[in-house]
Amino acid sequence: MAQPRILVTGAGGIAGVNFVRALRASSRHYYIAGTDYNRFHLEYPDVDARYQTPRHDDRSFVSTVAKIVRRESIDFLHPQPSSEALVISLRREEVDARVFLPPGGLMKKAQDKLVSQRILEKAKVPVAATMALRRDLDVGAAFKLLGRPLWVRARHGAGGRLSLLCNTPQEAEHWVKLWALRGVKVSEMILQEYLPGRNVAWDSVWKDGRLITSYARERLEYPFKHVSPSGITGTPSVARTVHDRKINDVSVSAVRALGKSPNGAYSVDLKESTTGVFCVTEVDAGKFHTTMPLWGLAAFKILRMPWYANLADLYVRIGLGEEIPGSIPQTNLIPAGYYLLRDMDVGAFLWREDGWKRRLL
Repeated sequence: MAQPRILVTGAGGIAGVNFVRALRASSRHYYIAGTDYNRFHLEYPDVDARYQTPRHDDRSFVSTVAKIVRRESIDFLHPQPSSEALVISLRREEVDARVFLPPGGLMKKAQDKLVSQRILEKAKVPVAATMALRRDLDVGAAFKLLGRPLWVRARHGAGGRLSLLCNTPQEAEHWVKLWALRGVKVSEMILQEYLPGRNVAWDSVWKDGRLITSYARERLEYPFKHVSPSGITGTPSVARTVHDRKINDVSVSAVRALGKSPNGAYSVDLKESTTGVFCVTEVDAGKFHTTMPLWGLAAFKILRMPWYANLADLYVRIGLGEEIPGSIPQTNLIPAGYYLLRDMDVGAFLWREDGWKRRLL
């Protein structure tokens, strides 16, 4: 086929840079254009054309993307940030390019942690117990019900947005008041049960209700955790691939609970309870985790796995309407026991506990 022409929005963020980097490793030789609203970040990705756009919440964002699609004769549009993916999905008829996204309404539900938790709980998917914050809520009673400590966090957003692990009702009340003074509505905050076990991320690709492939890894460390009140800064600096049927089963159930026919990328966050049950804390429909392209790149480039292990490449090819190979494992795509070590200005390494190490970046 002719050289596919791809547009990646939010290409200057860490996830966008990684996504473009993974596509560059493909034998397909994509033409890649990139957009970002930050003109400095736009210099990071290895793209053939760069365009600065408004933020996703600007009225002209979608029309600007549509103009770039026409100008560059784009075949496939990948909006990397979940905020941009949601806007594009809701207004996809305005953009003349293929996308591989769930319906906008489903994405909107999934991006609301309170709404999605209620949907999952109704479907009997294990979840972290969650309560909505209201001005008339007795926070002390909430602590008695959910236990202590517990998380105070935002209903929307990634990277541990507005989250703090609170030991007392007073801490929680002060944290909410602080953000209220900064313009955040009380209704945007939730209380969530603290689960002390393993912290797991699960990424997957779906097509018309069928799980194509997935893999999971345990988050072990976060970069700059000492400067974050919650100790969480979004994307891990150390993570290890794991194979666990319980993780796979819960994650698949969570995705299916949100919609009858999953389509595109779905990422699931899970925490392990004291009894060993993996509970879902978040499902993001239409988005991969930040390091998904790096794991795919490592599997393809270093572990010499088949081309489809490069998940960004697989995702784009499916989005372009290509036939899906029948040999792809639905779960545990990447071997267990590999660590991804990464941090600012040091690059990225694939490592094992026996001392084996390869530089990825």
